[in-house]
Amino acid sequence: MLSKKTQYAFKALTYLAEQEKDVPVLIAEISKKKKIPLKFLENILLELRKAGMLESKKGKGGGYFLKQDPNKIPLSKVMRLIEGPIALLPCVSLNFYKKCKDCDEKNCGLNHVMIEVRDNMLQILENKTVADLTGK
Repeated sequence: MLSKKTQYAFKALTYLAEQEKDVPVLIAEISKKKKIPLKFLENILLELRKAGMLESKKGKGGGYFLKQDPNKIPLSKVMRLIEGPIALLPCVSLNFYKKCKDCDEKNCGLNHVMIEVRDNMLQILENKTVADLTGK
């Protein structure tokens, strides 16, 4: 299940993708339009900026805007940044692998099924972008 934080990150990115390119948008505007708590949104946008997805401008006329084309921001990148692992089990994670205690992965049916789930989910999340969320 996606955390509220990840859902808010997608909402904010979608809103910014729908705005005029390279024109800063105030955090308060995003917060109000997308019904995201302001303090929570500030932290999310800071993380997205540090990851190189957003740019910010300070002062009058300042705010946040997309640094990258929304067609070039895969949903998987956002999810990994905010959520961490995409895989449902640590023993099938590609980037956050951790062996499960008392488990023989070669003979674990759950492991085999979760690898298939991970692969199918990644196929979608790596091929869908922020632009796909705008419905345009």
